[in-house]
Amino acid sequence: MAIKAEYPDALLFYRMGDFYELFFEDAEKASKILEITLTSRNKNQASPVPMCGVPCRAVQGYIARIIERGLKVAVCDQVEDPAQAKGLVKREVVRVITPGMIIENEFLDAKTHNYLLAVAREGAAVGLAYVDISTGTFRVTQSDGGDGVSDEISRVSPSEVLLGESLRDEASLDALMPLECRKSITFIPDRYFNPAFGKNLLIDQFGTLTLEGFGCEHLPAAVGAAGAVLHYVSQTQKQKIDHIRGIETYFLNDFMAIDDQSRRNLELLENLKTGKRRGTLIDILDHTVTAMGGRLLANWLRYPLLKPEEITSRLDAVEEACANRLTSEKIREHLSSVYDLERLGSRISMGHANARDLVTLKRSLLKLPEIQKYTSEMKASLFRWVGSLSPLMDVADLIDRAIREDAPSAVNEGGIIKSGFDSVLDELIKTSKDGKGWLVRLEAEEKKKTGITALKVRYNKVFGYYLEVPKIHAEKIPDHYIRKQTLVNAERYVTEELKTFESTVLNAEEKRARLEYEIFNDVRTAVRDQHRHIQDAADFTARLDVLLNLAHVAAKNDYHRPHVNLDGILTIEDGRHPVVEKMITDERFVPNSIRMDSRENQVLIITGPNMAGKSTVLRQAALTTILAQVGAFVPAARAEVPVTDKIFTRVGALDNLSQGESTFMVEMQETANILNNATPQSLVILDEIGRGTSTFDGLSIAWAVAEYLHDLKGKGVKTLFATHYHELTALEQSRPRVKNFNIAVKEVDDRIIFLRKLVPGGTNRSYGIQVARLAGIPESIIHRAKTVLSRIENEGHIIRREEGASPAEEASHPVQLGLFRPQETLLVETLQSLDVSRMTPLEALLTLNELQEKIRFH
Repeated sequence: MAIKAEYPDALLFYRMGDFYELFFEDAEKASKILEITLTSRNKNQASPVPMCGVPCRAVQGYIARIIERGLKVAVCDQVEDPAQAKGLVKREVVRVITPGMIIENEFLDAKTHNYLLAVAREGAAVGLAYVDISTGTFRVTQSDGGDGVSDEISRVSPSEVLLGESLRDEASLDALMPLECRKSITFIPDRYFNPAFGKNLLIDQFGTLTLEGFGCEHLPAAVGAAGAVLHYVSQTQKQKIDHIRGIETYFLNDFMAIDDQSRRNLELLENLKTGKRRGTLIDILDHTVTAMGGRLLANWLRYPLLKPEEITSRLDAVEEACANRLTSEKIREHLSSVYDLERLGSRISMGHANARDLVTLKRSLLKLPEIQKYTSEMKASLFRWVGSLSPLMDVADLIDRAIREDAPSAVNEGGIIKSGFDSVLDELIKTSKDGKGWLVRLEAEEKKKTGITALKVRYNKVFGYYLEVPKIHAEKIPDHYIRKQTLVNAERYVTEELKTFESTVLNAEEKRARLEYEIFNDVRTAVRDQHRHIQDAADFTARLDVLLNLAHVAAKNDYHRPHVNLDGILTIEDGRHPVVEKMITDERFVPNSIRMDSRENQVLIITGPNMAGKSTVLRQAALTTILAQVGAFVPAARAEVPVTDKIFTRVGALDNLSQGESTFMVEMQETANILNNATPQSLVILDEIGRGTSTFDGLSIAWAVAEYLHDLKGKGVKTLFATHYHELTALEQSRPRVKNFNIAVKEVDDRIIFLRKLVPGGTNRSYGIQVARLAGIPESIIHRAKTVLSRIENEGHIIRREEGASPAEEASHPVQLGLFRPQETLLVETLQSLDVSRMTPLEALLTLNELQEKIRFH
């Protein structure tokens, strides 16, 4: 009860012999989650104690199921030998497992980081710090005005979030925390987010005098968040985390900004419909052969670069790997045998690795010299090995000499250390082996002496070694046999000689297991001391894996090197959508070309029917830009890509019913985000604006948005604008950098064939009825729709008097045919609103000119 009181927010797994038991409310909650029997302790008393339990050997699977629910587990173990304990065996919580504090591979996705993230406020600044203790990754950033924090939290996608108690109110949560990151929030006292507290913890952790070398000395909010993270880690893991030896400081404006909704719309890492990996960009790109490489590739996709020299460095490496396909594939073959060095090194450092982990580490390290031999012949700077192989080979040699290849997973039962490594251990092993031979000889001798051929020497944990004799031979039992146990058909005996042997051999077995554990710990400690070198090897192999993977994907899918420029020119020749071209099966993917710049082709208005491929063209332009700034080759015959600071997309909003927001509200919120944050260096993708409201309102908003993006800060922003509002094509006449395009279709016998080709010029038809026919709408409805459409286009009303409608009904069903009302009404309303007495002659002339332009174009 006292231990549970210290961990009220965790389920207490309390070690009792070969089981972990849970009591009271913990038992009731766990029995439902784990689907195990709820029983009780002290059943015969007035208030029996609810209880359930799980076997120690299977505990990991049960803990995993609890962690998946966003809950915590406090593991309370026996910390003294029961044989030597006086009274109750001493127990302590040795570790608290939370969603963000997991190191076991069976709980983790191999190619996904598992982050614990903390948020701290310091004045107007907001700091973020996050750590993956399974890999040692530790990063911080700070936004001085708090801008972009919510999107960055989504980009990090933490498994658990730490917040100060002062942020517990709903308004603070709404301002900071994306909805999908609220599954597991832990509130801790605000004092742990204090920058001074954090600085002291970090300096102690890293053994430095300041944080200048890590770039966060003058980022108080970031340092406060980092301190909270370190404090929480030490409290839950009950040890100092030595493998976290540094912290990476980064700034949000160092990377391309892709807001959370745009990442989802572009399906970079997660399918918009299923939430799975299938049908995403990373699903197509990720052919990495190591877990480390898979995690790094996902990180590169989350953080496209902005510095041309860094982008070029990656592209140079990918190009060289493409040019040396044979060498690249040989390296990938060797890499495929390299285990997850990051997570393996972390488990070793935290004392959770077993003998099999060490053997796996040895095998991985022994692959490095061959890998380095191949990479040393390559010229790109990113292929250079900056670490030292010598200490890693010493580690591999130590493990090879000490640890058996067939070592068991348990570390305290013997069978781990190779013979010849320790002379004392060898003697104990010899005694154990000789003992088995002695038993065989003893059995043969006793059979001969007694004449009882059915006599057997046996062993069990209760009685130790004994002689078992069938009862039918009871008269032949020698006097010096001492009866130990009577069975139905046999008697069990011991002799003084057997007792002496048992004492010697069992003592040797016990000493052997204890000594093997001590030697194993010494070896593990020696390996842990080389963690920095293991981490260097992990960083190198991960980067190598990603670069070679990008070359492999480029060769496999006919991708080509993009050219990055600072001139604002986006040219994609025969571009393809990397995912769609792999997913379609019933037709050939049609490539398309796009040219955009800041002088003539800045806003492209793209019209065409549904299903023709407008959305695909839009998305492939955005994906090509992202791939180029990741440093990858792109699915195009040729590509010129400008360094783009932000990508925004607004694509087909859905109702956000959980927050009481309609389709149109979501659409307008996304659009507002774009208009308020886009810059002349951004790329904006708009797929249908204003569809969630009436025709007049929707078209008015779409028109105004297009004009705003064209005129933004006097420079405009590159925008791909797909729409069904054909009236928007008139913008080409009034705005110099607007160009019209449409997705071509061919009409044959009132049916359409999608040509999937982007061609210059607008279109004034949506082909909605033809698309409806393709979708399987009954022919009777198609026929009626055509009749109604004809009347709308020719007469302006759907309900006609000859169909039985009264004049009042007809008048009450006008049809909105466009943005602009008749010219006379427009002129009258405008003139009525003018205050001529306050206008200068120049203003009056400008107003008259504006009215003429509106009449001319509409």
